[in-house]
Amino acid sequence: MSSLSASFVQIRFDDIRFYENCGGGSFGSVYRAHWISQDKEVAVKKLLKIDAEAEILSVLSHKNIIQFYGAILEAPNYGIVTEYASRGSLYEYLSSVDSEEMDMDQVMTWAMDIAKGMHYLHAEAPVKVIHRDLKSRNGMFPFLPVSETCDTYSYGVVLWEMLTREVPFKGFEGLQVAWLVVEKHERPTIPSSCPASFADLMRCCWIAEPKERPHFKQILSTLETMKNDSKLPDQCNSFLHNKAEWRCEIEETLERLKQLEMELSCKEQELAERERRLTEWENRLMERSRSCTPLFSHISPLAATLSAESFYEAHMEESKSSEVSCQISSACSNGDLGQASLQKLMLGFGGVFDLDMNIPSGNLVSQSGMQLNMQAKKNSSKSCSVREGRKLSMAITMDDFGWSDDDSD
Repeated sequence: MSSLSASFVQIRFDDIRFYENCGGGSFGSVYRAHWISQDKEVAVKKLLKIDAEAEILSVLSHKNIIQFYGAILEAPNYGIVTEYASRGSLYEYLSSVDSEEMDMDQVMTWAMDIAKGMHYLHAEAPVKVIHRDLKSRNGMFPFLPVSETCDTYSYGVVLWEMLTREVPFKGFEGLQVAWLVVEKHERPTIPSSCPASFADLMRCCWIAEPKERPHFKQILSTLETMKNDSKLPDQCNSFLHNKAEWRCEIEETLERLKQLEMELSCKEQELAERERRLTEWENRLMERSRSCTPLFSHISPLAATLSAESFYEAHMEESKSSEVSCQISSACSNGDLGQASLQKLMLGFGGVFDLDMNIPSGNLVSQSGMQLNMQAKKNSSKSCSVREGRKLSMAITMDDFGWSDDDSD
């Protein structure tokens, strides 16, 4: 913090007497406090760090923005000290019975004041500042820049709160709201009897594409036009004072969204169950692949399983004379399969046929595979998967098999 200049008042931590927590946003908690040396009631926002934030806030000055007094720079007790809004937040007012007496003049006054403050931060301040946390629970307290049109979206929500005196997405948590807004493109319900000019303004603020949302200069222009509409006051006042007629529309939407969220939760559980069953099935399959039949005990587990399936799918009957055509493809790591290994492979068939294997003199079976024709020397009385007088074609794929020297089976 030593890099900060003395362009703002540095307030000692022990010069502040803290009282109750009176709110906060995503960047820290705000406390009502007393600035002892100045005998002044203030708001102190406790932060983990300040960096250049105090420098930026110190150059801001607008009647619609909370006044910045100074900063506490004593680690770890960092904080921003500002004017205290003694009459509470907009949210508190909208939640009170006093808000039932609101009329269009009050709504327009607050809508204009907020828009003027935001326009100053975005376009007229010495340093461009994005609020990032604009909502009815906050005063007009600015934050550092990120994206300009996120404030436009938030402004539309605040305007909706003033007109409906309802909580947007009531009953939903932050991540649920984010999912509804971003993934499902849901917005707070605008009742059908809401004056068209207000409804259009809110919809413009909530356009999914940030670049298409209006800037606050445009919003101020729209509000000025609305103030000159002689029919709007009656329409707006009728809407404000007949909440019982349209509140059900908001409640219906909330019920629909709750059902949507429940369906999503059920789908997530179903997917989790399917995943569990799939994992269980895969584990069973792997167990089976390790449990080779005696006939293929000289072949690796995977090859044995695949060969066994092919073998037992054929019809079982007594065979007297058989010719076996066996297509063998090799995928060994070195690209070749030696004669000795091939002989061990064919031992797996020894229990069924008395085979006379004629191995080519090349001593190797190439990776692309080769055709072996094997003729039984004598009639066999054993059951096998070959019909009398028919050929058995079997494809065996070898992928780095570990051959066993044990041929007792």
